[in-house]
Amino acid sequence: MTPADRPSPEHQRPDGTDDATVAALGKLSEAFEVVEEARGLLYAFHRRCGTADLTLGEAVDQLREAGHGDLADRIERELVGRNVLEGRWSFQIVEEYDDTYYSAFRDLEHSARQELVSGRRHLFEAEMKEDRRTHGRRHHEATAVPTTDNEGTR
Repeated sequence: MTPADRPSPEHQRPDGTDDATVAALGKLSEAFEVVEEARGLLYAFHRRCGTADLTLGEAVDQLREAGHGDLADRIERELVGRNVLEGRWSFQIVEEYDDTYYSAFRDLEHSARQELVSGRRHLFEAEMKEDRRTHGRRHHEATAVPTTDNEGTR
């Protein structure tokens, strides 16, 4: 068995770690991945809110230039720079999420891995990969295979 055909040490369960623990940490990791995805969507929301507000400002300018000053003034007064939630622009929502929920989730997930499997990540997935791949077959290696240069040396 070549080194590339064995999982790396950081993707092997520590001695004495049972299946139930690996499965539970896998589920915890899965939940954290969903939180990460939600965080990304929240950042996308933040960016879109900012883009919308800047574009709205351009629309107000164009309405004013087109001779619709009263409407432009009303939109500018009522909507440009408006909070998206009570007292908050979108950046404040992102900050609150990061500070109150995301960081607590991240820290507890990390702490659980430290306590139970010496901080190793994705053990459940690494074991699934070992079960599903075709051992010994190119493009099914456990780890990255060093590439060769043009002269065929590694």
